[in-house]
Amino acid sequence: MFREMRRIKQRTDTAGCEKLLREAKRGVLSVLGDGGYPYGVPMDFVYADGKIYFHSAAEGHKIDALKRCDKVSFCVMNEGEKEPGEWWYRFSSVIVFGRLRIVTDEARRLDGFRKLGEKYFPEQRMIEEEIGKYGKKALLLELTIEHMSGKTVREK
Repeated sequence: MFREMRRIKQRTDTAGCEKLLREAKRGVLSVLGDGGYPYGVPMDFVYADGKIYFHSAAEGHKIDALKRCDKVSFCVMNEGEKEPGEWWYRFSSVIVFGRLRIVTDEARRLDGFRKLGEKYFPEQRMIEEEIGKYGKKALLLELTIEHMSGKTVREK
């Protein structure tokens, strides 16, 4: 169902893909948008327990698209590393295909929000304040990975 990478020598193994998913700050979530056009939106996320979690408003283009089709892709890439003495960079990316769903179980929802908070907030107190302020209105989205591939390339 999913295509094999053409440039196999650039392939990143599963451990490398998971490392980038743990370290990357943001990625682009793509859904099947209005009129069949792809809709990609930059998202904060956390990779935990083999799944990817996002927080979201309860309505909007992304949620409307999700209600029509739960198949999505999510792409992240690192900042790249400059080759010593050269102008080009070496960078890694990961693309994930899978199914996205809204988490409805309240305990799992709050756990997901806390995991997201631990990635982005410097203090636990701040996480609880944000959950208290916005948690009731926000959705937690869970991406179940069906296929994942990564690669490392040289820009040159």
